[in-house]
Formats: sequence, C-alpha cells, structure tokens
Amino acid sequence: MGTSTLRSGELARLTGVSADTLRHYERIGILPASHRTNGGYRIFPSSAVERVQLAQRALQLGFSLKELSDILRIHDDGGFPCRRVLNLSEQKLRSIGQQIRELERTQDYLRKLVREWRRKLENTPEGTKAMLLQSLACKPRVKPATGNLKRNPQQ
Repeated sequence: MGTSTLRSGELARLTGVSADTLRHYERIGILPASHRTNGGYRIFPSSAVERVQLAQRALQLGFSLKELSDILRIHDDGGFPCRRVLNLSEQKLRSIGQQIRELERTQDYLRKLVREWRRKLENTPEGTKAMLLQSLACKPRVKPATGNLKRNPQQ
C-alpha cells in the first residue's frame, strides 16, 4: 500500500471519527467509494482526510448529511455547487439568528424567574416547600421571538 492511501482505521484515527462514520459517509456519498486490499480492508486516498474534515466542519455549521452529500456529488461530477452552498449558508445564518433571539428571550425570562424565586425562597420558612418548579405551571410560556428585534450596537 502506497503513502497516498489510508486504511479506514488510519483515516478514522487521523480525523477523529469512527470507522462506522466513515462507512456511513461512503454509503451516502460524502466519501468516494473505497477500494479494498487483498485482505479486504477498505482503503481511501489520502485526500479523504480533508474530505472528512470538511464534512465535520460543515456539520458544525449546521449543514445536514443530505445537503453535504448532494453538494459533494455535484462537485465530484464536475459541477459547481457554489451558489447552493452560499444559499444554504445564508439560511443557516438566519436560523442561527432566530435561535439566538429565542435564547435571549429565554435568558431574560429565566433571569426574572430566578429573581422572583430568590425573593420567594427568602420569604419561605426553613423546612417548608417553596414550590418553585410547581409555580411554572401557572406562568405563561416563553414565546419564541418573532420579527426583527433591535440589535445590540456592539454586536
């Protein structure tokens, strides 16, 4: 075996993913089909390291395995998936913004709740239940953010 190929175990070790993950990536087209040694071991080109790292980083950014598979197939077939990559990235950025707004609303709600619960606990005699969690049943739910919220100018 030359230096330009890696057994699946070596690829897994170099990239920090399991051999099962590599097999899955191969099945769905994120990795090209591997070749086999005479002993039946899967071997990949050394370029597979970069491909697995690309997949792992894209997953961290919110790309799905299906999206990655589609994009990489287009690329591997000689196509140019750049506009699709940009469009998906813009969608993910908008989604993250929405999630941040929702988390900020939840954080604000939780801050108020903690202040209220501190006061309640200070006024609850020792050895008596304050019923903090049970009080949540009577409170309105935190509603997801809608529309555009004013951005912090320091962001």
